[in-house]
Amino acid sequence: MQLSSHPKPKIDTVARVIPNRHRLNKSRIVTIAGFLLPGLVVYSIFVIWPILQASYYSLYRWNGLGPLQDFRGLDNYVQVFNDPVFTKALGHNFFLAILSIGIQLPLALGLALIVARKLPGRTFFRAVFFLPFVLADTATGVLWSFMYRPEGGLLNNLIGWLGIPPQTWLGNLDLVLISIFITISWKYFGFHLILYVAGLQQIPADLEEAARIDGATGFQVLRHITIPLLGSTIRLSVFLSILGSLQYFDLIWVMSKGGPVQSSETMATYLIKYGFERFSLGYGSTVALVMFLLCFVFSLAYQRMVMQRDIAGGVTSMS
Repeated sequence: MQLSSHPKPKIDTVARVIPNRHRLNKSRIVTIAGFLLPGLVVYSIFVIWPILQASYYSLYRWNGLGPLQDFRGLDNYVQVFNDPVFTKALGHNFFLAILSIGIQLPLALGLALIVARKLPGRTFFRAVFFLPFVLADTATGVLWSFMYRPEGGLLNNLIGWLGIPPQTWLGNLDLVLISIFITISWKYFGFHLILYVAGLQQIPADLEEAARIDGATGFQVLRHITIPLLGSTIRLSVFLSILGSLQYFDLIWVMSKGGPVQSSETMATYLIKYGFERFSLGYGSTVALVMFLLCFVFSLAYQRMVMQRDIAGGVTSMS
C-alpha cells in the first residue's frame, strides 16, 4: 500500500539548501556587525572607557599630575556620603526634580491642551514657547543673571512698580534655588510643551467626539480619554525631567556657582569644586561615578517599573 504520494527529497538537494542558509545567516551577521562596529567603537572610546577610568581613579588619592600611588580603596566613597555638603547638594537635585514634576510639567501639559487645539495662532505660540530651549544653557544663565541683578535688574524693576522692595534673588539663601528653578522652567518648558503637543496629535479625535456625543463633559473626556491615552508621553516627560534634574550644571554654575553658602549646590557643581578646582581628581572621579550610578539605577528602575508596558507596546506594534 502506498502511504504517501509525495516523493522524498533527495539527499543532495537538502545538502545544497542547508549551506545556502548558513551563508545567508553569515552574510546577515557580517552586515549587522559592519553597521554596529563604528558606533560601538565610538561608544566604547567616549563612554565605556571613561567610566572604567573614573572607576579606577576613584580608588586613589590623586591630583591629576603624578602617578597613582596613594591607594585608598573605598575611602573616597565613604567620604562622599559622609560629607554634609554633598548630601545637601543631592537634596537640591531632588528638590529641583520635585518642583519640575509638580509645577513645570503640569503647566506644560495644561498649555499643550490649549495650544494643540484649534487655537488661532497656535503655531506662533508653539514657536515662542519652544524658542528658549534652543538657547544654550550658558547664554540662558547670563541672560537671567542680568534680569536678577539687585540694581537695575528687570525683575526688581517690575516688582518695584508694585511697591515691593528689590530682592537679591541670587544672593538670598531662601530665594536662590527658586530663582534658578524659574530659569530652568523658562528654558525647558517649551520642550515638554512640544512633547505633549506631539502626543496629543496622536490621539484620534473620533474618540473624544464620540464621548461628547454620549454626554461626557469636557473634564470627563480629559480624565478618562485624553490623559490615559497621553500616558506614555507623560511618563517619558517625567523620566527626562528627573534625569535632567540629577545632572544640572551649566546654568547653575553660570548663575550662582552653587552659592551662596552651598544653598544652590548640586552634585555637578560639587564635582567641579571638590574635584577640579582643588586638584583632587581621585575624589572627583568618585563623585562622578556616584552621579553615574544614581542616574543609571534610576533609568533601569524607571524603565522596568514604569515604562515597561510602553516599550513592550512599541515592540508589539512594530512586529
